[in-house]
Amino acid sequence: MCLAVPMQLIEVDGRRGRVRGGGVELEVGLDLVGEVAPGDFVIVHAGFAIQQLSAEEAAESLEIFQRIEALLAEEDGRHD
Repeated sequence: MCLAVPMQLIEVDGRRGRVRGGGVELEVGLDLVGEVAPGDFVIVHAGFAIQQLSAEEAAESLEIFQRIEALLAEEDGRHD
């Protein structure tokens, strides 16, 4: 299964960028997206930003991930 995650761009250096999301920071390639700037949200997959999205779209996607995580935790009997 492949998973692409919305993350916020915190730094841009040419066609490389640093993103943050879910307590994780990583360097990604920006070759597959247009002009982006720190503060923008992108979907990250396999070390590349593959699509830019609005803050509203990112928040909606992240909320869905949180709901899934809560359901899985409930199913496992965990209560984080």
